Amino acid sequence: MNKITIQKILELKNSNKPFATLTAYDYTSAKIVDSTGIPIILVGDSAAMVMLGYENTLPITMDEMAIFVKAVSRGANNALIVADMPFMSYQTSVENALTNAGFFIKECNANAVKLEGGDNVIPQISAIVQAGIPVMGHLGLTPQSVHQMSGYKIQGKDENSAKEIIKNAIAIQNAGAFSIVLEGIPTELAKIITGKLVIPTIGIGAGQFCDGQIQVYHDILGLDNTFNPKHAKQFAKMQDNSIEAIKTYIKEVNSKKFPSEKNSTKLNPNVLKTIS
Repeated sequence: MNKITIQKILELKNSNKPFATLTAYDYTSAKIVDSTGIPIILVGDSAAMVMLGYENTLPITMDEMAIFVKAVSRGANNALIVADMPFMSYQTSVENALTNAGFFIKECNANAVKLEGGDNVIPQISAIVQAGIPVMGHLGLTPQSVHQMSGYKIQGKDENSAKEIIKNAIAIQNAGAFSIVLEGIPTELAKIITGKLVIPTIGIGAGQFCDGQIQVYHDILGLDNTFNPKHAKQFAKMQDNSIEAIKTYIKEVNSKKFPSEKNSTKLNPNVLKTIS
């Protein structure tokens, strides 16, 4: 399989078949996800919670994100790798945004970057695109603005906020973004935006009418039974399976069933004689 390009992602808009995308945060998960043929892997700042145990996405740094982006880039050979730009890595200035986006591409081998926000980040998106770096936008429920939004709440439910999201989506497209994530907005609003844009929309908690969908690796595999958001579906019960496997391992160690001879190496009898 050949490396997925921006042009191929743009062509998915008109394929009449929704496409799936997924997050990954390390070498092994990247290999697993990439083997499925998924076109986009997002190294999400959700790593703050699922990998580092932070309460939200705000604390994660460029240095911490760099470790995850580098690991994923080593594990995925086919999918387009999008690096999520962490909080305050692009909001402060266009220059800061360019520097950090360039770092993800040049030093971490990402293929694109993702920024949250609308009008407030249009100059950053435009400058990054003009520098030759593909940009994915992100509107609706933007987790880096959790305090401003007073929590994780569905956005665009009234006329004014819905129109604002539509306006910002068009502005992000006009700034040169190749796709846009729509998170936590009503299904009908996502459908309207998808119909207005020529770039793909990728939904998470935005209904079935987006061009694609994005989910968190840990959520769809059921790796944490304590967290099951409405927008996600557990397609496996990996936490339960993992716990059962570990309990079986403990039991076999306790009973001396593991390691067995096939898990061990024996000395040559002649060597054994000389050291006994």
